[in-house]
Amino acid sequence: QVQLVESGGGVVQAGGSLRLSCIASRNIFNAMGWYRQAPGKQRELVGAIVGGGLTNYADAVKGRFTISRNKAMNAVYLQMNSLEPNDTAVYYCAGRHGNTWSFGRGTQVTVSS
Repeated sequence: QVQLVESGGGVVQAGGSLRLSCIASRNIFNAMGWYRQAPGKQRELVGAIVGGGLTNYADAVKGRFTISRNKAMNAVYLQMNSLEPNDTAVYYCAGRHGNTWSFGRGTQVTVSS
Protein backbone atom coordinates (compact mmCIF):
# COMPACT_ATOMS: atom_id res chain seq x y z
CA GLN A 1 0.00 0.00 0.00
CA VAL A 2 1.32 3.40 -0.99
CA GLN A 3 1.36 6.22 1.54
CA LEU A 4 1.20 9.92 0.73
CA VAL A 5 2.24 12.31 3.49
CA GLU A 6 1.56 16.03 3.29
CA SER A 7 3.25 18.86 5.16
CA GLY A 8 3.36 22.64 5.09
CA GLY A 9 -0.16 23.66 6.00
CA GLY A 10 -0.90 26.40 8.48
CA VAL A 11 -2.52 29.77 9.07
CA VAL A 12 -1.71 32.71 6.84
CA GLN A 13 -3.18 36.14 6.22
CA ALA A 14 -4.93 36.95 2.98
CA GLY A 15 -2.38 37.83 0.32
CA GLY A 16 0.25 35.58 1.86
CA SER A 17 1.90 32.42 0.58
CA LEU A 18 2.32 28.81 1.65
CA ARG A 19 4.13 25.86 0.15
CA LEU A 20 2.76 22.37 0.60
CA SER A 21 4.91 19.29 0.19
CA CYS A 22 4.00 15.65 -0.29
CA ILE A 23 6.18 12.57 -0.24
CA ALA A 24 5.00 9.23 -1.61
CA SER A 25 6.34 5.97 -0.19
CA ARG A 26 6.68 4.49 -3.69
CA ASN A 27 7.20 5.90 -7.17
CA ILE A 28 4.26 4.34 -8.99
CA PHE A 29 2.12 7.27 -9.98
CA ASN A 30 1.61 8.42 -13.56
CA ALA A 31 0.17 11.68 -12.24
CA MET A 32 0.21 13.54 -8.93
CA GLY A 33 -1.77 16.47 -7.72
CA TRP A 34 -3.65 18.25 -5.00
CA TYR A 35 -7.29 18.25 -4.01
CA ARG A 36 -8.98 20.34 -1.35
CA GLN A 37 -12.16 20.18 0.68
CA ALA A 38 -13.68 23.17 2.40
CA PRO A 39 -16.23 22.79 5.22
CA GLY A 40 -19.61 21.79 3.83
CA LYS A 41 -18.27 21.35 0.31
CA GLN A 42 -17.21 18.45 -1.86
CA ARG A 43 -13.58 17.62 -2.46
CA GLU A 44 -12.33 19.37 -5.60
CA LEU A 45 -9.26 19.14 -7.76
CA VAL A 46 -6.84 22.02 -7.27
CA GLY A 47 -4.35 20.91 -9.89
CA ALA A 48 -2.34 18.01 -11.21
CA ILE A 49 0.92 17.26 -12.98
CA VAL A 50 1.47 14.33 -15.32
CA GLY A 51 4.63 12.46 -16.20
CA GLY A 52 5.70 14.78 -19.00
CA GLY A 53 5.41 17.80 -16.74
CA LEU A 54 2.13 19.07 -18.10
CA THR A 55 -0.06 20.74 -15.49
CA ASN A 56 -3.68 21.69 -15.17
CA TYR A 57 -5.37 23.84 -12.56
CA ALA A 58 -8.82 24.70 -11.33
CA ASP A 59 -9.95 28.08 -12.62
CA ALA A 60 -10.13 29.41 -9.07
CA VAL A 61 -6.37 29.02 -8.54
CA LYS A 62 -4.92 29.66 -12.00
CA GLY A 63 -2.17 32.24 -11.87
CA ARG A 64 -1.81 31.92 -8.09
CA PHE A 65 -0.91 28.27 -7.46
CA THR A 66 1.91 26.26 -9.02
CA ILE A 67 2.43 22.50 -8.90
CA SER A 68 5.85 20.96 -9.30
CA ARG A 69 7.21 17.44 -8.95
CA ASN A 70 10.49 15.82 -8.07
CA LYS A 71 10.13 12.30 -9.43
CA ALA A 72 13.46 11.15 -8.01
CA MET A 73 12.19 11.97 -4.53
CA ASN A 74 8.62 10.79 -5.13
CA ALA A 75 7.56 14.30 -4.17
CA VAL A 76 5.03 16.85 -5.34
CA TYR A 77 4.71 20.43 -4.21
CA LEU A 78 2.05 23.13 -4.27
CA GLN A 79 3.19 26.73 -4.13
CA MET A 80 0.25 28.92 -3.18
CA ASN A 81 0.52 32.68 -3.59
CA SER A 82 -1.97 35.52 -3.15
CA LEU A 83 -4.02 33.35 -0.84
CA GLU A 84 -7.64 34.26 -0.27
CA PRO A 85 -10.05 33.32 2.54
CA ASN A 86 -11.90 31.10 0.02
CA ASP A 87 -8.75 28.97 -0.21
CA THR A 88 -9.31 27.78 3.36
CA ALA A 89 -9.66 24.00 3.22
CA VAL A 90 -8.01 20.70 3.97
CA TYR A 91 -5.55 20.04 1.17
CA TYR A 92 -4.95 16.45 0.10
CA CYS A 93 -2.01 15.15 -1.85
CA ALA A 94 -3.08 12.68 -4.53
CA GLY A 95 -1.42 10.19 -6.81
CA ARG A 96 -2.89 8.36 -9.80
CA HIS A 97 -1.89 4.79 -10.59
CA GLY A 98 -3.68 3.59 -13.69
CA ASN A 99 -7.12 5.13 -13.29
CA THR A 100 -7.19 5.06 -9.48
CA TRP A 101 -6.40 8.06 -7.29
CA SER A 102 -4.93 7.58 -3.81
CA PHE A 103 -4.98 10.32 -1.19
CA GLY A 104 -3.00 11.41 1.83
CA ARG A 105 -4.62 12.35 5.12
CA GLY A 106 -4.59 16.04 4.35
CA THR A 107 -3.17 19.23 5.79
CA GLN A 108 -5.20 22.21 6.95
CA VAL A 109 -4.75 25.57 5.26
CA THR A 110 -6.49 28.52 6.87
CA VAL A 111 -6.45 31.97 5.29
CA SER A 112 -7.55 34.82 7.55
CA SER A 113 -9.01 38.05 6.21
